[in-house]
Amino acid sequence: MPKKKTKANYDYDVIVIGTGPGGEGAAMQAVKSGKHVAVIERYKQIGGGCTHWGTIPSKALRHAIYQMTNTRRTMLENNIQLEFEYPKLLAQANDVIAQQVNMRYGFYDRNDVEIIRGHAHFTDEHQIQVDDAESYSAEHFVIATGSRPWHPDDVDFNHPRIFDSDTILNLSYTPHSITIYGAGVIGCEYASMFRNMGLKVNLINTRDKLLSFLDDEIIDALSYHLRDQGCLIRHNEVYESIHGEGDGVVLALQSGKKVKSDILLWANGRTGNTDDLGLGTIKLEPDSRGQLSVNENFQTALPHIYAVGDVIGFPALASAAYTQGRDAVRHLLGLAENVNRPSDIPTGIYTSPEISSIGKTEKELTEEKVPYEVGHSHFKSLARAQIMGQPVGQLKILFHRETLEILGIHCFGVNAAEIIHIGQAIMAQKDGANTLEYFLNTTFNYPTMAEAYRVAALNGYNRIF
Repeated sequence: MPKKKTKANYDYDVIVIGTGPGGEGAAMQAVKSGKHVAVIERYKQIGGGCTHWGTIPSKALRHAIYQMTNTRRTMLENNIQLEFEYPKLLAQANDVIAQQVNMRYGFYDRNDVEIIRGHAHFTDEHQIQVDDAESYSAEHFVIATGSRPWHPDDVDFNHPRIFDSDTILNLSYTPHSITIYGAGVIGCEYASMFRNMGLKVNLINTRDKLLSFLDDEIIDALSYHLRDQGCLIRHNEVYESIHGEGDGVVLALQSGKKVKSDILLWANGRTGNTDDLGLGTIKLEPDSRGQLSVNENFQTALPHIYAVGDVIGFPALASAAYTQGRDAVRHLLGLAENVNRPSDIPTGIYTSPEISSIGKTEKELTEEKVPYEVGHSHFKSLARAQIMGQPVGQLKILFHRETLEILGIHCFGVNAAEIIHIGQAIMAQKDGANTLEYFLNTTFNYPTMAEAYRVAALNGYNRIF
């Protein structure tokens, strides 16, 4: 595509580096606002880590395992043995990836956004070079290069039995046992998946509890159900060494314990993809984990250069990245101030059962001395959950005892990441509309999982009246 200069005599109004959710959100917002836009992608296909190594493949794999588990349960009830191989389950995930890539190509093509292939690095504050060849200038840049698993120097990730959350998607056989080092979101999700496949799972947590940012009751439920499913969880453990052998991997812990399994999955930390971007040339300095600091409008220390998504760290969610990309461009266009806060973004954790939450936890409200009350709905009492054969879980509403304002919603169980959005919509209401009364006075379809809100609201209301 031939270059055409912008009004400010640049090649483009906006150049976006990276085509993951953050880059896509930024590019689409900019081009829909009449800007001349290009995106740069160094991978052979667009979509970023979300599409190829993160959210899409892992959730597609989880769904395939979920289907496998249900099918195997039915077969066993009829005395039929059925085994599923990991590579075959991955093949289903690859089909979803291909569909996602084709769809996203269509977005850029229909909107005349040029896709430039190669690795970009800055040569000055308004110009980048791609693969030491062509140079492109822009008035504004959005860095949306994502992140990758962090690799400590003393772990041999070239060993065929040692994996990270990217390379585990290339596993070509079905192991009998796995040790997962790191019990954050990724570690817990893969622990659930591999245990559902029937593997022996060791989950090694460097902290004293799982997912400490969640509500304590949800943490306790997750810990109980992982153990109930057969996962061995070890808290407050730090590795001394990781040694790959011909028949497995030995994890030596500083506590003196040793754990051997067929394979090891490293799931402890990520680092931003800022290597070789030439940031030193323009005096932008990432932190020790390769992440860039930004202000509330996603501007770096150079106001015309923005950064969004995993490359800026928390909350490191695909959903948040897309919104951040749109908000960054809205700011550079001089539109209304951004109103999306991290606290407005629900968590979505795809363990078995899955978890989703928004707002304050009980611990936070207690520390802030807010007079709150709790409403519970246990899924085992919901007709829909009984019909689905998914009785494990609960919906929990935290609300102000006096004003009935909803302060937090926490869900553990089937379809939690879908159910949470009903509560999210109500919590976003203004002028006193965000109260428990909405759920008390609203008729929900029956039988549905959404009915859990009415049950929880009545349960909480009964505690104060």
